Amino acid sequence: MNFVNGGKPVVDAIMNHPEINAVSFVGSSPFAHIVYKTCSANGKRVQALGGAKNFIVAMDDLKSEAAFQNIVDSCMGCAGQRCLAGSVIIGVGKGYDEVVKRVVEAAKKIKVGNGLDESVGMGPVISKRAQDRILGYIEKGVAEGAKLLVDGRNCKIEGGEKGFYVGPTVFGDVTPEMSIAKDEIFGPVVSLMKAKDLNQAIEIMQAHPYANAASIFTDSGKAAREFVYRTHSSMVGVNIGVAAPHAVFTFGGNKGSFFGDLKAHGREGILFYTDGKVAISRWY
Repeated sequence: MNFVNGGKPVVDAIMNHPEINAVSFVGSSPFAHIVYKTCSANGKRVQALGGAKNFIVAMDDLKSEAAFQNIVDSCMGCAGQRCLAGSVIIGVGKGYDEVVKRVVEAAKKIKVGNGLDESVGMGPVISKRAQDRILGYIEKGVAEGAKLLVDGRNCKIEGGEKGFYVGPTVFGDVTPEMSIAKDEIFGPVVSLMKAKDLNQAIEIMQAHPYANAASIFTDSGKAAREFVYRTHSSMVGVNIGVAAPHAVFTFGGNKGSFFGDLKAHGREGILFYTDGKVAISRWY
């Protein structure tokens, strides 16, 4: 295995080199699309995993304290910097107010600080650039009229003045056309939406161009089954906040979250790196 560091020139070389037969990529959707088009044009096998805007639907029958904690952990774990992190929580019907109450309470309890401290629940984001981008989206959310319920700006950590910290942030009354509802923020920012019923919640999800992961929290088997069948996302959770499959199963999204045929991990991951051959013989 040869580990190569570099920027665009290295990537261009990989995508265009005649002796490289397959390319696997993980990144944002605009770049995933470029990788897919370039490698496909050069006759390469390619899988390009793109961006995500993962929805969590919380039904109005939800009562479990652990469920609400799971939802918040999905959104805030790793400071929201994982491709399967929850980003938009849709509260269904009369359950919306309870979702707002529980999510806000849980977010305010999260201790932010040095991740090496076992009492800390959330560490810094990866870089100054990421911090600036996330804070910019919080400003956009305020400007577009969303209700800022938990403000993660001006997060100060004693002894961590050089760290790139953003506190847990929760917006209420978010609508689908807002930037914080459409764009992948990749940080600890949660958008709360309201749907009158499960059908409307699914329609909101389906209208989004990304379809990486989606989860539903409910006590209803009927609602869970309908959600699993109808969602466009390739990785689906029922009462699970991060629908990350074991490596024996495939890993990858749908729609604008994935470009290619064979996905990563599991049997499809093996097939991606395998050139099949058939030999037919007859002997006399």
